Amino acid sequence: MGPSPGLLLIGGSFAAFRLLNRGLERLVPPPRPALRNRWKWRNIWTSFAHSLLSGAGALLGFYLHPQMAEDLIGTHSPAAHCVVSVSIGYFLQDFVDMLCNQKLHQSWELLFHHSVVIICFSVAVVVHQYIGFALVALLVEINSIFLHLRQILLMANLLHTTCYRLNSIINLGTYVVFRITTLAWMTRWLVLNRENIPLATYTVGTVGMAIMTPMNIILFYRLLRSDFLKSSREAWREKEK
Repeated sequence: MGPSPGLLLIGGSFAAFRLLNRGLERLVPPPRPALRNRWKWRNIWTSFAHSLLSGAGALLGFYLHPQMAEDLIGTHSPAAHCVVSVSIGYFLQDFVDMLCNQKLHQSWELLFHHSVVIICFSVAVVVHQYIGFALVALLVEINSIFLHLRQILLMANLLHTTCYRLNSIINLGTYVVFRITTLAWMTRWLVLNRENIPLATYTVGTVGMAIMTPMNIILFYRLLRSDFLKSSREAWREKEK
């Protein structure tokens, strides 16, 4: 018996994102301010591509197969299974990329985050259950589109532009809707469906939510402080001069 289609898709996704990462400097040449950190420029653009793909895939999955929203455990479409499998391939690639190119003290938070996601999503793909729940988690990637775009603009030294300011507002709005609210809803769903979920799976899901929620609240505060509170303080100081 050969490997399952899900595992083949994960391997294919890993290879595809790896190739994309290698070729991104030709597709999107780094501007002068980003030349000193070419690896990060490639890494962010690869993450941006995944966010577009998985965020759109999650929305489309629920739109085309609304039954999934009613049963996040046993109901899913083949396309939804593919979206989750492709995302595992990306997270594996990004894990390897950071491990090879960044110091551990700089990336341990994201490495830990990726480890939790890979474990949770892999369980769903292998047992063909909880795909709907994993697809809800991928709605977070809608916000990640603007989060990665923010990093791209910063690396290109476009901090004081209308584009950056507009992206900051959209980023914060989608952060609340698609990241904090989604994670809160997922936690609530786990609690309400405790009796329908095996103990091992429930434990993995609960630990995952317990880790993700504080991490995302801290990141939200950092974004708010950096893009809004800091700029407000600077504007106030300018008025006082």
